[in-house]
Amino acid sequence: MHIYAIADLHLSLTSEKPMDVFGEAWRDHAEKLERNWRERVQADDLVLIPGDISWAMQLCTALPDLSFIGDLPGKKILLKGNHDYWWSAIGRVRSQLPAGMRAIQNDSIVESGIGICGTRGWLCPGSNNFTSDDQKIYLRELDRLTLSLNSLPEVATKIAMLHFPPFADKDKGSGFTDRLEAAGVQIAIYGHLHGDAHKNAFEGERNGIVYHCVAADKLDFAPKRIY
Repeated sequence: MHIYAIADLHLSLTSEKPMDVFGEAWRDHAEKLERNWRERVQADDLVLIPGDISWAMQLCTALPDLSFIGDLPGKKILLKGNHDYWWSAIGRVRSQLPAGMRAIQNDSIVESGIGICGTRGWLCPGSNNFTSDDQKIYLRELDRLTLSLNSLPEVATKIAMLHFPPFADKDKGSGFTDRLEAAGVQIAIYGHLHGDAHKNAFEGERNGIVYHCVAADKLDFAPKRIY
């Protein structure tokens, strides 16, 4: 089993949400994503999708986008992003997911002996324009990450999914990185950054954790093999 990751699919198969307004790279991005996915991912592989999956506002209107992902090869694990407004109560979300697709929220999943955990994350203290409201959300997301980490059984390999970068600036640490390190996580993935913001994406090893930015447009819409 290989493990791939890709975030920020921003699908809108049943609505008028043209993504090329965000740059030419996004033109026909669903077709590029499907082509690249099928070229790389096999049926027994695992694909991690850390957030911003669908532009839908309601779960019922997100179903075509989820079905599109479900029809692609591999097993999938989803995490909520800041634009996933369709993601309602986790029980409802899980009940509507296609076969072979699972979701993490305050918990974790073990697949072939590998522990997968995570939370959406948020802006970190020290980020530009960080406010007292951001501080409240940041602390809440730290608590959610702790719940997810604590739910992991003893496994040799731990992978954490976040939607937001777990850094304040480039590779400046945060409460997220502190907790990932304390829990013995070896691999962490995140998305959220687009376009010119890719230059601020830290990738590589830091204090024993290998970080990958897997925003779809950074990867040219091709799932990245991370394990």
